[in-house]
Amino acid sequence: MSMGQGDESGREPSAAPTSLPATSPFGITVPVQVIPDRDLGISRPGAHAAGAPLTHGVTIDTDTGATVMWAPPPPRKPATPGTLLRIGALWAGLLGLLLLAATAGVGALNQQLYSPSGFVQQYLGALAAGDAEAALSFPGVEPQATELAAAGLPTTLPRTLLRDTVLRAPQDVRVIGDERGKNGVHRVSVEYTLAGQKAQSVFEVERTGTNFGVFNDWRFASSPLAVLTVTVLHDAEFSVNGLTLDTRAHHDADAEPTFSNSASYLAFSPSTYELSKDSRLLAAAPVTLPVTTSDVTEATVDVQPTADFVNDVQEELNKWLDESCATQTVLQPTGCPFGVNIDDRVISGPTWSITEYPAVTLTPGENAFEMPQTPAVAHVQVEVQSLFDGDVEMLDQDEPFSMALSVTITPSGSLDIKLH
Repeated sequence: MSMGQGDESGREPSAAPTSLPATSPFGITVPVQVIPDRDLGISRPGAHAAGAPLTHGVTIDTDTGATVMWAPPPPRKPATPGTLLRIGALWAGLLGLLLLAATAGVGALNQQLYSPSGFVQQYLGALAAGDAEAALSFPGVEPQATELAAAGLPTTLPRTLLRDTVLRAPQDVRVIGDERGKNGVHRVSVEYTLAGQKAQSVFEVERTGTNFGVFNDWRFASSPLAVLTVTVLHDAEFSVNGLTLDTRAHHDADAEPTFSNSASYLAFSPSTYELSKDSRLLAAAPVTLPVTTSDVTEATVDVQPTADFVNDVQEELNKWLDESCATQTVLQPTGCPFGVNIDDRVISGPTWSITEYPAVTLTPGENAFEMPQTPAVAHVQVEVQSLFDGDVEMLDQDEPFSMALSVTITPSGSLDIKLH
């Protein structure tokens, strides 16, 4: 039976080993010796099929599919005790350096970010960012009832001014001092620019413990918030940094209305507040008020009548004289500031007109805006007959008079004019 190619024993003739080029990862081509399957003891067909075991020290070249020999790496020599000691010392040194760096970092943070001055700078940073909520979240910012009572103020004050839209924070803040008192309270001094002027404030800060057992925790020993007391002369409303407020909003419901009013509000410090009044009838010149302490800061808004207010009163007065007084066909118009006395017989009804109206001027009084006694002139025409000789003539003459008034603005915005 034919055995195919080979010698008589049925074995394939030996083949000389061949070499295949192989390229290293560094781009260098080197020859690799290829061992025939027969010399490796692999003679049956399909010996390279999947799942077929390979002889130890044999692998397959993935590029050519040929079987190649490989040499396993030599076994590692066991580490000597000296080597182990050196490695341990190296790791101990690295760990020590890490601990020193961490300790130094914590110390630096406690000296800067988590220090009394760092705590104050974070508070002022929240103000500079216009973040009222963040500023109010710092421990100790809210004043205690005892602090307010000691200042003679109500223990609950409106928080209307504690909002982003009202806040006008300082700029160029710089810590210039940190003094620790005997009671452990730090007095942190800062300098800044407020309303274009250099100013300073002092904040009292005390330690409350540590955060995560590492970083220092602080709080304000006394509230940095200020109390802004505003007195509005001759009105109740005013504007602060664009926000309109009514000082009567927090009065008792049964409180009597007054011509001038005042109210107190919690306010951020340091901050700038511009107080004013600007309406059609009433106005007050703006007052710029820098608040730099946590004490009570007082301000006055002097409200005065506008030109429109004076013109409105003038129109109302002229209308009243024309329609209520000059239309009366009597010698002494009822309720009016002018009239005429005639000794002769009056034949016709008198005709009145106003030749010169009183010029309205208004100044603040105790309870209203006042116009002092002001001169004016009325004119009368009436036909009279002399009791002496019976002659009839037309009396045509001016009648000077004067008048005063007071005026207030009703809650509905109308004018309440009272004549004097």
